[in-house]
Amino acid sequence: MEDPYADYDEIDETVEVPPALGIVAEDDRGSLPFSLIHGEALIAAATWSLGESGVTPVDFTTSWEGIVAAEEPLVLHDSLCPMTPPAFIAHCVSTALARGAVVVGVRPVTDTVKNVSVDDGVPVLGETVDRSSLVSVAAPIVLPPEVVAALDAWPTGDFADIASSLARRFPVVSVEAPPVGRRVTSPDDVRLLEALSRDRSAEG
Repeated sequence: MEDPYADYDEIDETVEVPPALGIVAEDDRGSLPFSLIHGEALIAAATWSLGESGVTPVDFTTSWEGIVAAEEPLVLHDSLCPMTPPAFIAHCVSTALARGAVVVGVRPVTDTVKNVSVDDGVPVLGETVDRSSLVSVAAPIVLPPEVVAALDAWPTGDFADIASSLARRFPVVSVEAPPVGRRVTSPDDVRLLEALSRDRSAEG
């Protein structure tokens, strides 16, 4: 079977990656960004992926006016998606420019999701929701220059909230991230991702 994520194994050096600025978010994520994966803090691994994708890293001390003046795409990367392949980030940047839309890296929802209603103050489980129509926000979120120019300040907070807020104002394109691009929410998730990405490297 052909590997659907083979294109994200490495940067295609024959394709010019457009210049872009990017930042790795760690605020409001507790201490998890400083947990170790393959011997590195999650935030360090995410920053490495961002830099290897060809994106120029900046931080939140950079003025928003300066970001707007650069007239480049802005990549928001999540420290809780530490193993996102650099090639996938580069692909999202190119897609945002080509489509003139915000690009959001997403993963399919695999957990069972049910509707919940309230009957006389008591929660009642309803029908199971079709998961094929659901996605969870991962990373990155890429803003094309025209979207950057339309905002007044840094988008901050939970990536799902950022994506939802942007979708109310701008066109948004979802791009499925590879399995190693999943978001971790606990130390157990980190260990699972470490095993998954180790197996992936071994296959290569």
